[in-house]
Amino acid sequence: MTKMIGQLHKMAAAIAEPVQYNFVLKQDGLVIDGLVPVNEFLGQNLRLTFTGKISCIACNRAITKTFQQGYCFPCAKRLAATDLCIVRPQTCHFHLGTCREPEWGQKSCFIPHIVYLANSSGLKVGVTRETQLPTRWIDQGAIQALPILRVQSRHQAGVLEVAIAKLVADKTDWRKMLRGSNDKIDMVAKRDEIFAEVAITIQEIAGKFKFGDIEILTAEPVQEFNYPVLQYPDKITSLDLDKTPQINCKLQGVKGQYLLFDSGVINLRKFTGYELGIEI
Repeated sequence: MTKMIGQLHKMAAAIAEPVQYNFVLKQDGLVIDGLVPVNEFLGQNLRLTFTGKISCIACNRAITKTFQQGYCFPCAKRLAATDLCIVRPQTCHFHLGTCREPEWGQKSCFIPHIVYLANSSGLKVGVTRETQLPTRWIDQGAIQALPILRVQSRHQAGVLEVAIAKLVADKTDWRKMLRGSNDKIDMVAKRDEIFAEVAITIQEIAGKFKFGDIEILTAEPVQEFNYPVLQYPDKITSLDLDKTPQINCKLQGVKGQYLLFDSGVINLRKFTGYELGIEI
């Protein structure tokens, strides 16, 4: 029997066949007991117990509620990593001199970013730091992904994403993603269709930015991902640690940041910062 307790963070994932997941629990900011593989427990009963303790993943102070996936309210209002422009990069305000943490912004936002197409619950467009690939795709439960543009700032990526989002979705339908019902797509053909539609727009956007060029990617391979799932749920029922502090169910799969049980699904990332006991 395996038992551990600590502050919950999002699962670590690595490309394998299928994707390999690991629980990440921390104490005082350090990972405890190493990474614990999740895939090995498929088909077994898994007990999750919320102890009632929550702490901010930035300042570690005790709190009763998290904001922005694991932060206390002051940190959520103070840190650049929790600003609205992280979710909506087209609203970047660094050039106005109002970035919450200019040094952090320089290191995190003015580096190569990728605009990509992914198939999570159907075709979508998204952006991420190049260093976050393929983690970003796995966290979204994508079964296919294709980089289509490389740029030199998050703001530029966000503006391009908005232009492409007029043609395809920019959000994942998490319920459809967890049903595992989406078919594979000819991603290269979709990329070429999009380029044909927005070629002029891309040129116009490129002309507005002095920082870096837009690199159109046509030689990148489509990446595909297979997830450790024994059975997808017919009906999606969300499990909530605030309402049900202890969950004791058979683990049937892992996809995105969700655990799929025989009685429901739980988004572990939603409960980042919670002190959680995990027992198998």
